[in-house]
Amino acid sequence: MSYVVKWGRERLHFALPPPDTKLGEVRRVLAEYTQLPPQTFKLVHAGAVMKDENASISAYGIKPNSTIALVGGNDPLPAHPHHKAHKHHGKAKERTEANTVAQIRGELDAVRQTLKPDVDHFLNALDSTSLPNEGEQLGGRNPDLEQEHARLGELLLQVLLRLDAVTAEGEWEEARQERKGAVREVQALLDRLDGGWRARTRKPAEART
Repeated sequence: MSYVVKWGRERLHFALPPPDTKLGEVRRVLAEYTQLPPQTFKLVHAGAVMKDENASISAYGIKPNSTIALVGGNDPLPAHPHHKAHKHHGKAKERTEANTVAQIRGELDAVRQTLKPDVDHFLNALDSTSLPNEGEQLGGRNPDLEQEHARLGELLLQVLLRLDAVTAEGEWEEARQERKGAVREVQALLDRLDGGWRARTRKPAEART
């Protein structure tokens, strides 16, 4: 039994440890493999950043074939048009539930307007039968499509990280529900992207059997 770690373009398979294994031990193993300092990367599962190093992997729902995304913590988050409007000098704007909800909706709107159409276009390209010389490249995979899959996956993960960083105060029920819904929608889009790619890359192998 194993779990999958998505690290950039790589999909790494690791033996699944016992359910009571602490997240900190998983982080140590991944740090040793990737040669990254343990505290410089984030681990994301099911759209949420796993933060409690003392929690067991079973508490995070890690089971056979689960996928964990490893995102380098030292990499700056990509520029985002929505965020540019908030860069200003002087006193920081007071956080309220209303502007927190607006921030979450801004992230989701940007995904719907830019990343979702790109994902739809990518999946349509995967279904196309007119890709030039695809069967002759990388065992049936087009390098341009591989790059686009990696790009879209990374951007969606960064959105999930930004949503995770949005804090909703205890009484801000609307903000919590907005964030929960946004995470669910972005995670579903990421699942569609990865599911379409896995189905496509399995076809050459199945054709040879």
